[in-house]
Amino acid sequence: MASSVLKNLIRFSLSSTTATATATTTRNFSLVAPQIGNHTAKWMQDTSKKSPMELINEVPPIKVEGRIVACEGDNNPALGHPIEYICLDLAEPAVCKYCGLRYVQDHHH
Repeated sequence: MASSVLKNLIRFSLSSTTATATATTTRNFSLVAPQIGNHTAKWMQDTSKKSPMELINEVPPIKVEGRIVACEGDNNPALGHPIEYICLDLAEPAVCKYCGLRYVQDHHH
């Protein structure tokens, strides 16, 4: 299917003499932006639910004994993200770039 879409796009871009093909292509692509904008606006207006960033910020930093932590986002690899190794040498919590979980080195002296 992807190859037929690509072939159609190439055919439309090469046929500059046909105004209707160019107009059809432009019309199809221009319909996407308003749909995304309306969906995002509708989601942002619902203040009864917390945003994903607000939810992840409610999770306290995870204490780790070592200097390096391997974050996978979830215990189940199918639900997680690519493994991210995070160095915990700094005083402030280190944040995973994929899921936003925070990690801090546990200094129990």
